[in-house]
Order: sequence, then C-alpha cells, then structure tokens
Amino acid sequence: MASSSEEQAAPVRVIGGWASHYAIRVYVALKLKGVEYESLQEVVGNKSELLLKSNPYIDEVWASNGPALLPADPYARAVQRFWAQYVDDKIAPASVVLRGVINGDRDEAAAQVSTALQHLEEAFVKCSQGKSYFGGGDIGFLDIVLGSHLGWLKAVEKIAGVKVLDESRLPELTAWADRFYAHHAVRDAMPETDRLVQFNTYLIGVLKAKANPNA
Repeated sequence: MASSSEEQAAPVRVIGGWASHYAIRVYVALKLKGVEYESLQEVVGNKSELLLKSNPYIDEVWASNGPALLPADPYARAVQRFWAQYVDDKIAPASVVLRGVINGDRDEAAAQVSTALQHLEEAFVKCSQGKSYFGGGDIGFLDIVLGSHLGWLKAVEKIAGVKVLDESRLPELTAWADRFYAHHAVRDAMPETDRLVQFNTYLIGVLKAKANPNA
C-alpha cells in the first residue's frame, strides 16, 4: 500500500473525452487550483470501470489551492448552483438538437438557447456585482459550468448557421465569454471550434452505425 505522501504525490488522472463539456469543467477547475493532471481519453459510448468509480469534488479535495469555486455565503452558493443547473437543463439538450446529434425541432431549440442566454445575461449582472465573472473577481463554479459549453455553442453557429452569442443582444455575456476564453486556466482546456465541428460529424456517424449495425 502506498504511503500518504506517495498518494499525495501521485498524479491526478482526468478520465473523459476532450470534447466533453463535463471534462472541460474539470480541466479548468484543476488549472485554477494549480493541480497537475494527466488526461485519459475515453472511447465514445464506452465508459470504463475507472471512469464510473471516479468522481472527486475538486473544490473540497483542494480547498486550500487557488480560489474557492463556490462562494462561502449559503445563499450565494445556492444561486450559483441554481443557474448552473439551469445551464445544463436548457442549453445542453438544445445544443445537441442544433448539432443534429438527436432529432428535434431546431427552431425551437434555437429559441430555447436564445431565451436561456438572455436570462443568463441578467443573472451575470446580478451575480458579478460589476466584476469580471459570475464568481466575482475570478472564475467560479457558474463560470466553469457555462464556460464549458462555449466551445460547442461556437460550433453550433457553424453547424446550424445560428448566431448564438450576439454582442448587440448579449453585451455582458459576450464580454464575459471573451474574458473566460483568455483566462490562463481556460486557454489550453478549450477545444478549437473546427475540431469540435469535425468531432460532431464523427459522433453522428458513430450513432448512425449503432442504430443500423447491419447497414
């Protein structure tokens, strides 16, 4: 059995796919905390046993490293968790429709994303209190959750021909997105838009092959 010092020195392994917004959240959070990690890529549609049993909570495990990802105030924490869940409930499912990964009404999906981002524009003003991020002066939990979708939202604009982050309609959110992308903890974690577009084509092909194995 390894000693506690050896366990602490062992590298952190992030198990997931480079295109997954869930994995991107972990990459950014670990970089904010200054934690070195090794990225282990999963095969699409095939979750390993290691992935299924591994689920650390970064802000708790590395509480003394870097900025706190959630505010100390219970109400402020609840607000950020509410909006983070809102992002996953509204933006994620609409995004896969707009990308053609699943069937659905694309006009309805586009309207859902547009409405969600408008609400998040208003939420940013309240949460940031005039600072740069939802978390205040530095990236926090809600920044990471919404930010993890930015790459795919940019890909959606190319795939579906839908303008998502419109500066004239969402001035605060588009400025926030630029700051988020430029942050040192984010730059290397965010996939290039063209690479995501190519991956989306590959993903659709995989899903079609699974649906029609004898085709």
